[in-house]
Amino acid sequence: MQERINRRKALTGVVVSDKSSKTIVVAVDTFKKDPLYQKRFKSTKKFAAHDEKEEAQMGDIVKIVGTRPLSKTKFFRLEKIRQRAKEGKGSE
Repeated sequence: MQERINRRKALTGVVVSDKSSKTIVVAVDTFKKDPLYQKRFKSTKKFAAHDEKEEAQMGDIVKIVGTRPLSKTKFFRLEKIRQRAKEGKGSE
């Protein structure tokens, strides 16, 4: 029997909000190219992702993967935290 290959869309971005319960908002940067002038420019898009254990925090670099629709805006879930946010000097 063949194993199922995971072909879900995976994105990497920075957590910009973790205020909702079990939900994080991840900003994903992509580079696009102007069709006429060939100049590259950065485009940012925000995605709502499901964080079951509520372990991601603001500023973390995370990997999210596509899943079935979980709500009106959530189509991604948190797969792993690639890098934790650095603590500020003034935080306790």
